[in-house]
Amino acid sequence: MAHIASHNDNSATKRIWSVFIILSIVTIVEVILGIIKPAFLIDTTFIYMKLLNWIFIILTLYKAYYITWAFMHMEHETKGLRRAVVWTAVFLVSYLIFILLTEGDYIYEVYKNGHVAWNF
Repeated sequence: MAHIASHNDNSATKRIWSVFIILSIVTIVEVILGIIKPAFLIDTTFIYMKLLNWIFIILTLYKAYYITWAFMHMEHETKGLRRAVVWTAVFLVSYLIFILLTEGDYIYEVYKNGHVAWNF
């Protein structure tokens, strides 16, 4: 019985370290990209936004998904519950990004073209 308990403790410790390493790698990549800011990622735009910003959004969504998967123990839940939690978050974040980009670009164009003065 003690052998089984120690095996579960070892497995849990291994799981915690693997989650820590994966999240650390993604965070380190984000920090390095934020410090270096490669010119080709800043100069390239995709759907009115710099490619570097898209990379940050995708990596942040990945980290959020992985944190939910690992620390909320979604990997052990039923498929329906996993889909309800993850898909809801994905759709809401995608909708928020769409609204922010669309409205932000519109407001920027209005101010840039001089239709409204920059007096706040």
